[in-house]
Amino acid sequence: MAIIHKLPNITHRKQIAKSRLFTIEQVDLTFSNGEQREYERMLGSGRGAVMIVPMLDDDTLLLVREYCAGTHSYELGFPKGLIDCDEQAEDAANRELKEEVGYGAEQLKLLKQLRISPAFFNANMSIYLAKNLYAETLIGDEPEPLEIVTWSLKDYKNLLLQEDFTEARSIAALFLLKDLLAS
Repeated sequence: MAIIHKLPNITHRKQIAKSRLFTIEQVDLTFSNGEQREYERMLGSGRGAVMIVPMLDDDTLLLVREYCAGTHSYELGFPKGLIDCDEQAEDAANRELKEEVGYGAEQLKLLKQLRISPAFFNANMSIYLAKNLYAETLIGDEPEPLEIVTWSLKDYKNLLLQEDFTEARSIAALFLLKDLLAS
């Protein structure tokens, strides 16, 4: 039988740091059993983000290799970006696709909404499958041109072996796609 937990009471909240992208908040909690704890959490913009799994045809994936400041490396993964103010997730997915790989999609299918490190961060990401692509480029906010990499879905096991294909969200997106196509 599943245990039904009552959410802890937030007794105090305090902003302890803020940047252009994140706010770090200290949260004092009292749990239903009387235990008290102090947590720190990052608050995102609240709009969330999107990741797109673009397919040129039934077998060809489009990936991007881009600089990642967190690891100070170039990483291979699916295109992604933040949802702008007053923008729907699906519109953001199509915009990011045009900005990062030079294609728009006639068909976008939501694969899954993921939470990124929910113990410390309240950010959500919507992952879309993009099909029926057409050439269209928008100027984005990338500091340099991204390397576009095509990959055969049949060769997904070798993609998983690539030293620069390590982002958990991209790996999850790949398996969500594989599961969808297998059904």
